[in-house]
Amino acid sequence: MESLSSLPNIGKVLEKNLNKIGIYTKEQLVQMGSEEVFIRIRLLADSGACLHMLYGIQGAIENIRYTQLAEETKQELKEFYKGL
Repeated sequence: MESLSSLPNIGKVLEKNLNKIGIYTKEQLVQMGSEEVFIRIRLLADSGACLHMLYGIQGAIENIRYTQLAEETKQELKEFYKGL
């Protein structure tokens, strides 16, 4: 099984946060989706989670660096983040 930290944007801290909310595989990450994962991290693991973490989660799901996310995707995530 591939560790989460082998995915783009997932370092040790984010991997630990993901584990705290019950995410251990890429499949689980993809199934839950970046927005739900982010909400759970904010509620259960890191109340200070920032927009860049949300971008990083989405990038990991897409298997790309978060800086390569489509502008439309970034805008959608930014609007979601502002609404929290």
